[in-house]
Amino acid sequence: MRLFVALLPPPDVLDELETFLGPLRETVPGLRWTRRELLHVTLAFLGDVEDRALDRLIPRLQRASARHDRLRLSLAGGGAFPGGGAHARVLWTGLYGDRRDLAGLAASTAAAGRRAGTLPDRHSTFRPHLTLARSRHPVDVRPLLEPMSSFAGTPWTADSVHLVRSLLPAKGRTQVEYEPLESWPLRAPR
Repeated sequence: MRLFVALLPPPDVLDELETFLGPLRETVPGLRWTRRELLHVTLAFLGDVEDRALDRLIPRLQRASARHDRLRLSLAGGGAFPGGGAHARVLWTGLYGDRRDLAGLAASTAAAGRRAGTLPDRHSTFRPHLTLARSRHPVDVRPLLEPMSSFAGTPWTADSVHLVRSLLPAKGRTQVEYEPLESWPLRAPR
């Protein structure tokens, strides 16, 4: 099964983001906007994981989560991968707030995946963001980046880590779906 570890922003944060993005959605043709129920912050992409590896993975992720405090975060601004937006395939909004602690949590969940033998990309750099839209072909998203630079979402508290299964389109399923498998609380600040 295809798995990733993520933070899930609360509904009011997603409401605010959706309200801001609404008028911008038709600005650049060719973008596939991420459905609201799929919006998340990836901490570690684990790739295809065999069922039997879950027995090693789940306790490691639980321990990793228990070692980290809740995070105060906010969504803000925007950017594109790759580069400055002229030939982008991904449009994103950034995360601000407890970024150092967020990077530490991402490193811990990635290390848990490696120790369980499930992390496929050992050298990827963590770039905190929430993917808003994708394109199969490079597209110029620069007309979106200027208005997005003014977006500053309300701060929120990330209080749990989630292990999520990604169900790719298949017979009877025309779109990607996410299925939360487990979640673990982050520590209350001391």
